[in-house]
Amino acid sequence: MNPAELRLIFAGTPEFAATHLQALLDAKLNVVAVYTQPDRPAGRGQKLAMSAVKQLAVQHQLPVLQPASLKSAEAQAELAALKPDLLIVVAYGLILPQAVLDIPRLGCINSHASLLPRWRGAAPIQRAIEAGDQESGVTIMQMEAGLDTGPMLLKQHTPISRSDTGGSLHDRLAALGATALPDAIEGLAAGTLSAEVQNDALACYAHKLSKADGLIDWQLPAADLLNRIRAFNPWPLCQARLQDKVIKLWAAEPADGEASGQPGEILAADRSGLTVACGNGALRLIRLQLPGGKPLAFADLLNARREQFAPGQLLDNGL
Repeated sequence: MNPAELRLIFAGTPEFAATHLQALLDAKLNVVAVYTQPDRPAGRGQKLAMSAVKQLAVQHQLPVLQPASLKSAEAQAELAALKPDLLIVVAYGLILPQAVLDIPRLGCINSHASLLPRWRGAAPIQRAIEAGDQESGVTIMQMEAGLDTGPMLLKQHTPISRSDTGGSLHDRLAALGATALPDAIEGLAAGTLSAEVQNDALACYAHKLSKADGLIDWQLPAADLLNRIRAFNPWPLCQARLQDKVIKLWAAEPADGEASGQPGEILAADRSGLTVACGNGALRLIRLQLPGGKPLAFADLLNARREQFAPGQLLDNGL
């Protein structure tokens, strides 16, 4: 069957999903409707804001549906009335009950930002960096009732570099998924994709991010803390407290030499960065954000604030 003849429904919410929807539109595939989460209050004014997916759908004059849940018979009947051949889900944020999974003729597929079964759950990008993984990628899978447990149809791999952050890996995986998704749809239409069952024994759960993830425990090894600082940039950002001021940690690197101080102690402050002792080794903090300020290289903060960062002081976990 020609992929362009399939009646596709896309379900997604954030920018990661919008990148995938744009790829479907660029490929001239037949997206007959878009599902996204209801508009949410955002910004200082807390005005209702459209999701990134809704903004793109409206721009292309696609029908948009925003049910609060897909568990009701009414919502399911509305979906069935669209007569979908395939439902494509990317970071939608709502649970799809079995009754919904059974509606499309070819089922439902999902683009997931992990080399499954490595990281299942809400935050696979950040958890991969936090864990020190050397590789990540995107898996296109056939959906089933379990959380990210379905058979795998297609994978795209990418190395995780030492300079990667949660933000940079997010953007790269969004682009990878957007490339893989039209290929997967073409394979499904042609019947050429073979599904690979996941090995549940290899799965880890990628817990949803919270602000608490940004709290620094200086007792941890420097290597672990460096991974956390990278993983949680740009959100929720790691933070520490110094002299009753919360400092956000945007970037760090391993410090040279032996660390001889208690965890959290400032060992040195110079134009190369702020060196802090950890449970094992030390970190050099090279990009910081002070309260009310913008993220700056530590060298740009040092001249006016040398006394504030004097060696011998202790940073705590930011609480």
